[in-house]
Amino acid sequence: MSDFAQSLRTWRHARRFSQLDLALEAQVSARHISFLETGRARPSRDMVGRLGIAMQLPLSAQNTLLTHAGFAARFTARRWEDAEMAPIRAAVAHTMQAHAPYPAIALDRDWNLVRMNGPATQIYGLMGLQQGDSLLRVLLSDALPPLVENWPEVAHHTALRLRTESAALGGVDTLERAATHLAQVPRRTHHQTGAVVPMILNTGALRLSLFATIAQFGTPEDVFLDELKIELFFPTDDASKTTLEAMT
Repeated sequence: MSDFAQSLRTWRHARRFSQLDLALEAQVSARHISFLETGRARPSRDMVGRLGIAMQLPLSAQNTLLTHAGFAARFTARRWEDAEMAPIRAAVAHTMQAHAPYPAIALDRDWNLVRMNGPATQIYGLMGLQQGDSLLRVLLSDALPPLVENWPEVAHHTALRLRTESAALGGVDTLERAATHLAQVPRRTHHQTGAVVPMILNTGALRLSLFATIAQFGTPEDVFLDELKIELFFPTDDASKTTLEAMT
């Protein structure tokens, strides 16, 4: 079986498509999908693109399918510092600065802190984190649990999120290891539930209860941007809102 055939089969199973399902989405015959997976047929560049879109693959995975089929990758993986990314950096900076006095961060696929606004810099600094550091490193350490009042709930939901992101990307070892570690945190039998699970940070001198929303670029044509997430935090109570405003 060729690399392309194996990759196609693996992604089809990961997306839980039958050959018929994928054929309908890509507007080809199920027989052609079968031939592609057994190597009896070779895909055109256009066909690889249609299959990637049909399975809603991340851009990095679409590039891999293309190279496995013998074609050049379509999507560029630019660096955050590249000149072409200047408008993107400006947009992210505007969004995060406008969000103050509430914290905001930008994470890459491996949960590295690409950018933080002022409030986030202050709060994450309490955890020993700076821009460019790995958030996973703190999640896997013993430093965070004593600072988070509701650590069992936060750990559980973070593990779910990590596994969801890993699955969407075709399996990312760093995310999977972190999810496995966090899933081992014992869960409490009874805990108060609300509309969201906040992170309740308590250092003794500072107590904040925060929930987050996650934004991504809507029309990425770059691998880095396709995987970049902007996380905006909001206070869940008036005391946290007042504290954040006072910090600013």
